[in-house]
Amino acid sequence: MPAITHRYDFVLFFDVENGNPNGDPDAGNMPRIDPETGLGLVTDVCLKRKVRNYVELAKEGDTGYRIYVQEKAVLNQKNQEAYTALSLKAEPKRLPKKPDDARAVTAWMCENFFDIRTFGAVMSTEVNCGQVRGPVQLTFARSVEPVVPAEVSITRMAVTNEKDLEKERTMGRKFIVPYGLYRAEGFVSVPLAEKTGFSDTDLNLLWEALINMFEHDHSAARGKMGSRKLFVFRHDKRMGNAPAQKLFDMVRCRRVTEGPARGFADYAVTLEGACPDGVSVEERL
Repeated sequence: MPAITHRYDFVLFFDVENGNPNGDPDAGNMPRIDPETGLGLVTDVCLKRKVRNYVELAKEGDTGYRIYVQEKAVLNQKNQEAYTALSLKAEPKRLPKKPDDARAVTAWMCENFFDIRTFGAVMSTEVNCGQVRGPVQLTFARSVEPVVPAEVSITRMAVTNEKDLEKERTMGRKFIVPYGLYRAEGFVSVPLAEKTGFSDTDLNLLWEALINMFEHDHSAARGKMGSRKLFVFRHDKRMGNAPAQKLFDMVRCRRVTEGPARGFADYAVTLEGACPDGVSVEERL
């Protein structure tokens, strides 16, 4: 399929209720927070993981939609598949000597793995398939207001070891954010899409994944999470018609209630002002 021909920028709002949207393993899995502002953070890596997980479920078995970075994946084994498919012999840590063969190995990986042609990948490992810059990039998500994590005690009636039977139950703790509305921003580049083969079909799957990525990711740790608003800016020109930041500034979020926020209804998310010439906007959610 041909690559996309229009640049896109987008703004995504999602929220969490009584859950931990992205725990920090270096802080006892406490929700990530900007220490200077108290605003909650969710990393771009976390959001990409959820997109990958959704595509893996939605496109299971479909040619061209495998996921490269997944749980318990052995990346060198996946890289070797490209050499096997092209009848090439891999040399440790080296790309094929012939430029055409080197390009073919990288292209095979892009064609077969959705997340490589979307987000890019560093595949210069023991079995070297090169490096790819992905056309789709995401920022860290940041809560629109400071969040106050709560530490909750939990109990378990069962015990792990027989020697602990007299304890009757064991205690544990977990962190939650009572409520937080988060905003993430993203970019889709045409020149980079041309290098990986990221197509309009892939783009529509990306929008679908951003809207639905929390629907099959529910757990006791993450609580109630969901995408709330997705604004997509489309540029007429291949290289874009306006700076992304100018478009992002059009998307405003303000409080409409007093006291601690406990739901999406406590906010109004609106689009203010007219788009620059050559740019259109669509609300996908």
